[in-house]
Amino acid sequence: MAEQNHTSVAEFILEGLSDQAEMKAPLFVLFLLIYTVTLLGNVGIIVVIQGDPRLHTSMYFFLGSLSVVDICFSSVIAPRTLVSFLSERKTISFVGCMGQAAFYIVFVTTECFLLAVMAYDRYVAICNPLLYSSVMTRRLCLWLLVGSYTGGVLTSIIQMTFIIRLPFCSSNVINHFFCDVPPLLALSCASTYINEMILFSLAGVIELSTISTILVSYTFISFAILRIRSAEGRQKAFSTCVSHLTAVTMLYGTTIFMYLRPSSSYSLNTDKVVSVFYTVVIPMLNPLIYSLRNQEVKDALRRTAERITVRL
Repeated sequence: MAEQNHTSVAEFILEGLSDQAEMKAPLFVLFLLIYTVTLLGNVGIIVVIQGDPRLHTSMYFFLGSLSVVDICFSSVIAPRTLVSFLSERKTISFVGCMGQAAFYIVFVTTECFLLAVMAYDRYVAICNPLLYSSVMTRRLCLWLLVGSYTGGVLTSIIQMTFIIRLPFCSSNVINHFFCDVPPLLALSCASTYINEMILFSLAGVIELSTISTILVSYTFISFAILRIRSAEGRQKAFSTCVSHLTAVTMLYGTTIFMYLRPSSSYSLNTDKVVSVFYTVVIPMLNPLIYSLRNQEVKDALRRTAERITVRL
């Protein structure tokens, strides 16, 4: 009988952000607006970088790659959430739920590694400007990008291998708006101690390694900026780092809160609000942050707009 229960879950029910019917329409409009801005902003960054030869450097190669990850990251969550606002049935198949969780882990982990790579790129550019082009070659940039995605894929495979084996026999109602790991573990009728240790260990290793890379890079960058004699030079060097530091703070602040704490302190209602910020809002804010705080990107946007205007 227990074995039958273990295999009986064919689908899950996502409770969503709110069970109040009057909130569905406003939330749908809000999420649709955020997702639209996310797509337009990130696609715009990619188009501008690809279309302007002055931005064909490793810094903007990684920025374009970050935009690709943000599009994928947001698209794993937002479309399914939008459908749930319009549908009475908030079900998702077992395979669909596991797939959403797997791709979510891939892209959030890849983004963490990519932000660390971008910090290293800024370190080389500011601390060793004469060696920048010879160190940050196209080949190295591609390997660093592949390494970031590989880290995301391996993390997802390890996590999902243990999650899929769990018996979900107590309930199939997920108290969340997408298939995240903690609410999935909460549904299992077996011990999830190993899963929680894997989640905590992987999150800890990833956060510690990437944050250490970022902190060490910016420590050297800070000393290098202080050695720059002209105020204009210091301002230019500092401006290239502010956008990246803002993105790092937003993502790491929320992911540390979500995954580097004991399971006993999980509050799924609080986690929903935090999850909205880093799964939907951050991918929308990243292109705005990098375009508004970066003079080279603003100049490229202006040149692109002028070319489009001339053609029209």
